[in-house]
Amino acid sequence: MYKTILVAIDGSAVSEKAFEAAVEQAQAWKADLHAVYVVETGLFTDIPVDSKLEVMYSLLEQEGSGALERVKELATKKNVVVKTHFEQGHAGDTIISKAMALEADLIVMGSHGKSNVDRLLLGSVSSFVVEHSSVSVLVVRS
Repeated sequence: MYKTILVAIDGSAVSEKAFEAAVEQAQAWKADLHAVYVVETGLFTDIPVDSKLEVMYSLLEQEGSGALERVKELATKKNVVVKTHFEQGHAGDTIISKAMALEADLIVMGSHGKSNVDRLLLGSVSSFVVEHSSVSVLVVRS
């Protein structure tokens, strides 16, 4: 039985499928549903801060806000309440930390992201979460 479900989203099609699976689980278990979007700041640790980095971060922030708004709309259509969270950091660690902070007992996430590069990065994020999470993880494939 699940009481609190955390779904990691990134705005991709597989992320939307993961969200739909999380909604189904939340409905089935009458669980609280949370969605998290993580800006992966670990990618930028070796890059000097300049205006290009600020522009990139701003674009990622906008993308995250849009993705969170989209899941709110999808949840409303399914008569489900979702609490959204915008985080930054190492995606895998941040997802696990957020799950612990929320006392989530299920993490739902997609198997990969939006592009071939995201597929490599986010595939490794889902692998990291599966390997390091102390709670169940449902990985949704496209």
